[in-house]
Amino acid sequence: MNAYARAAQNYSSVKVQSSVTDASPHRLVQMLFEGALERIAQAKGAMARKEIERKGELISKAINIVGGLLGSLNDKEGGELAANLDGVYDYIIRRLVQANYENNTEILDECGRLLAELKSAWDSIAVETR
Repeated sequence: MNAYARAAQNYSSVKVQSSVTDASPHRLVQMLFEGALERIAQAKGAMARKEIERKGELISKAINIVGGLLGSLNDKEGGELAANLDGVYDYIIRRLVQANYENNTEILDECGRLLAELKSAWDSIAVETR
């Protein structure tokens, strides 16, 4: 990695860290959705380029992010909604594992659609509360 690439990577890392530090809890969840969707899109590109190791890394990152969303659920206060989201996140994780194993872009697309729908619903919460 050349000096310019390292500098860009360091800048990006600092930018993300400061965004996380300054973000509200609602924004943090939005950032998780954005990160998962980005990793899925990148994994799809890696599949197309036959970059197997990179694809696996990106899908693993997406799985970890969805796992973070799953872990953030509050079963006591969330009730039925939290239980439903638990099932959806679990399903997405299992499908991402399958997509990785099968090199299946259609499964990645399905996971992306599900996460995009959830993100859209989450985004609308911010608009409704203003």
